[in-house]
Amino acid sequence: MNATTTQFGQLPALQLRAPDGAEATITLYGAHVVSWKSVTTAGAAGEERLFLSTLSALDGQRAIRGGVPIIFPQFAERGTGMRHGFARVSTWHVIDQGEEDGAAFAILALGASDLAPQVAQAWPYAFELLLRVAVRGGQLDMSLSVRNTGQQAFPFAAALHTYHLVEDVEAVRIDGVQAETLAITDKLDQVFERIAGAIAFDTGADKLTLEQTGFNDAVVWNPGAADAAALSDMEDEEYRRFVCIEPALLGPQVLEPGGIWRGTYRVVVQAG
Repeated sequence: MNATTTQFGQLPALQLRAPDGAEATITLYGAHVVSWKSVTTAGAAGEERLFLSTLSALDGQRAIRGGVPIIFPQFAERGTGMRHGFARVSTWHVIDQGEEDGAAFAILALGASDLAPQVAQAWPYAFELLLRVAVRGGQLDMSLSVRNTGQQAFPFAAALHTYHLVEDVEAVRIDGVQAETLAITDKLDQVFERIAGAIAFDTGADKLTLEQTGFNDAVVWNPGAADAAALSDMEDEEYRRFVCIEPALLGPQVLEPGGIWRGTYRVVVQAG
């Protein structure tokens, strides 16, 4: 089986398993990729690549801390709506799953009719979101599409807020977001605009390549010790175990009736 239904915490979920053993787990709540286990010739089979806080809520009452939250239609507080939008706290549904070119994949959807009444009232536009997730070997592919199914144009922002698991954040080096190599020595929350090519991500233990299309920007975030201590859903020292490098469209972009926008994010673990 390349896709099986399962439970993650208290949340219904879908587990993908590629023929080569690569795996991903996606909760229907938020279409949230909560686990990605890569398989490479250089690394051990089933090596976890995503951070998930040990204190994260997994009951559908709060956003999940870790994995890959979907940010839509608002980034952070850049607007008057819900912080980071409603996509990450809404229940999606699976519309397709299977195997293609050696990868296990699933497609999840969210539309206006899926929203809670108070959310739909606050953001009264007709839309459809599709998230496609595929895994094989040392590669994770995610594609997010936004379609305006109504008669009114709407503005939106979007991001795939990926929590990359690392052994020690101070060992991380990032190239491709600015002129010089980026190291994280304290709290960091920075937007990098107009990302032109691939991002080279050295975790200190592995080298990954991050490729994005459609998303014009990238955000790099780590809360540092002080902010992590103030988060109720994160252990004080867990900030050392991740760095968020997220493809983002912060525009915001206006989508006309019938219009479609699509953004992709590919993470590849380099062999060797």
